[in-house]
Amino acid sequence: MSESSPVSLVALLHGPDKPGLVARTAGWIFGRGGNILHADQHRDADANIFFQRIEWVPAGDDLAKEADLFTKIARDELGMEVRVARSDAKPKIAVFVSKIDHCFHDLLLRWKAGEMPCTVALVISNHPDMEAACANYGVPFHFIPVTKENKAQAEAEEVALCRAAGVELVVMARYMQILSDWFIANIGCPVINIHHSFLPAFAGARPYEQAYKRGVKLIGATAHYATAKLDEGPIIQQAVAAVNHRHSVADLQRKGRDLEKSVLAQAVRWHLENRILTFANKTVVFD
Repeated sequence: MSESSPVSLVALLHGPDKPGLVARTAGWIFGRGGNILHADQHRDADANIFFQRIEWVPAGDDLAKEADLFTKIARDELGMEVRVARSDAKPKIAVFVSKIDHCFHDLLLRWKAGEMPCTVALVISNHPDMEAACANYGVPFHFIPVTKENKAQAEAEEVALCRAAGVELVVMARYMQILSDWFIANIGCPVINIHHSFLPAFAGARPYEQAYKRGVKLIGATAHYATAKLDEGPIIQQAVAAVNHRHSVADLQRKGRDLEKSVLAQAVRWHLENRILTFANKTVVFD
């Protein structure tokens, strides 16, 4: 959105499908003098669920009131689950990283270049390696060592830091720790993870080594929402690259790093632009 563009509202809604839903939402906006900029919808025929993303510029200046009124009609009259966001919002995010830094630097550089509509509120790591880089980026860095013995305490500290900073999204940029059920339940916001394989193949640790031993001809990267089940959350974005018998594990890792950066960046951007709806451990992405 350019500086001269009017601030719009973006609504994501889903619920049981029935006739007239598109007409009702569009008609309500038109009836209040609004101008629809984008509208897209999808119907899951098997589940009979309707999904919609609609963006509009309201006629008045009170966007909070407009959002509340739209939420009420979508929820109470149409039976939809709905959330509405402003197009100029810049949610606060926390980046979690360990020692492998390519996704971390890619995200921070994209943010600095204005490609990510967010504010990087803090970086959390279980290693001290990224402290100097965070100083250069001007982002607070928190080193929280994690061991088997102190994991619960470390996660409690991570959650407290994120909540105190008002974090609305956690991005795991190759953070090599398994988040506990307690963390997922208490962090209070979505968590996006990048996994270095084409899930559901080669979940868990050392996927490139697993892929090499299996002799695959394609490797991939997967960005997904983290859930209590390891590497089984709703998939947001995936990409693949061709490999062959001449490629070593190091070659697979090199190719995979490029995939991981682009896949994670795209998933985070879609989330920040309010383009993703989740349902039944799947995602609908209005790209």
